[in-house]
Amino acid sequence: MLIGIPSLLGPQFLATLRAMGHGDEIAIVDGNYPAEEQARRLIRADGHQIIPVLDAVLSVLPVDEAVPEALFRASVKGDPALADPVHREMEAVCARRAPGHKLVALAGADFYARVKAAHAIVATSEPRLFANIIIRKGVIHPPETKTT
Repeated sequence: MLIGIPSLLGPQFLATLRAMGHGDEIAIVDGNYPAEEQARRLIRADGHQIIPVLDAVLSVLPVDEAVPEALFRASVKGDPALADPVHREMEAVCARRAPGHKLVALAGADFYARVKAAHAIVATSEPRLFANIIIRKGVIHPPETKTT
């Protein structure tokens, strides 16, 4: 346990987030997603649903500000125009943790290709369908130094 770090971010999870570089992407997926088959690196978040995991990740991971789009979600039945309640919940977490970043819906094939290319996949126990999101990591700027 660490002060200020959500407890669901275990050692492997934290190490993976820390190892990611600027522009690397991490996918957080629902319990139906074939994560083990598609992951370059797999983090198990069994017993957790997607919203608490997303909130924990965004509490420690900066979102990329160098690109116009850095947050992506799956689409209902592959149609980006459709959204389920879980997508609204994701939007609310992203708005609070990464203000100014829009959550972009991707068509099925585009979303799945992006997940396969991700630095890591986090497999949750989320039972809702199409409850999948990708986050592109940004940078943490160095503290300003004062010159005397």
